[in-house]
This record gives sequence, C-alpha cells and structure tokens, in this order.
Amino acid sequence: MNTLRQLVAAVAMLIAGFVLASGADAAEVSKLFLIFIQIDQNDPALFNLLLNNVSNVTEHYKGKGEEVQIEVVAYGPGLHMLREDKSPVKDRIKRIVEGSFPSKVSFTACGNTMQVMEKAENHPISIIAQASVVPAGVVRLSELQEQGWSYIRP
Repeated sequence: MNTLRQLVAAVAMLIAGFVLASGADAAEVSKLFLIFIQIDQNDPALFNLLLNNVSNVTEHYKGKGEEVQIEVVAYGPGLHMLREDKSPVKDRIKRIVEGSFPSKVSFTACGNTMQVMEKAENHPISIIAQASVVPAGVVRLSELQEQGWSYIRP
C-alpha cells in the first residue's frame, strides 16, 4: 500500500510539473507589450515616419507570435494627422488599424487642441473614424506612462 501511495504521489508531481511548465510557456506567449507614441508636429514626413514605426513594431511582434498594443496620441499641430479634412495619411491609418490584428493600434486626438482649432477656424473639426477624442492629449500621455506603457517619439 505504501508503494502505491508513493507511485500516485510521484505521478501527481509529474503531472503538476507539466501543468506548471506549460502554464509558464503560455504566460510568455501571451505577454502584451504596451507602447504609446506622441505626435505634436504638422509634418507629413513625420506622420509617415511614425506610421512606419507602428508598422515595423506590429510586424516584429506578429513574427514572434506576440501581441503589442500601440496608442498614437496627437495634440497641438500633430492633430492634423487625424483631421478628416486635412490628414495626408488617413488612408494609411485605416489600413494599419484594420491590419493590426492580433495586436491593436489606436489613435487619440486631443480635445483641447480640437477646441482651439475650432475656435480659430470658426467651424467644427472632424477627426478620422479610427481616432477617439480625449479631453487632453498631454494628460493622456502622462496616464499611459504611469500605467507602465513604453514611450516613443518619432
């Protein structure tokens, strides 16, 4: 009877070891990388550099079987990147967002900047469908950094 208990205990430990090992591998594969990028200049070359960075990062992690979440925060003159009426890269943004799965790429527009532009231009500002508005872009940058996101500036 004692030998049977020892055998059952050994099998249980062996099974537990396999479960823990496979659980560790699954945790490594499912690690999510968090990156935010700011844009504060109205420069089409810089917009394209930023989008190149986004594409390169998503492809890098996709090739490794890992996921990344990227948020681009536009404020000040950089908001032109997300304006429906003025963005020279809106079609490219749409393709990047649609093709990012399983990773996620999002774009955030500064509400303060939108208000200033609307007042200066005397009409509402529309942003592209792939973007959302936050009250303050700079505050959003700070929040993401406090949450442990990695900061990139093109």
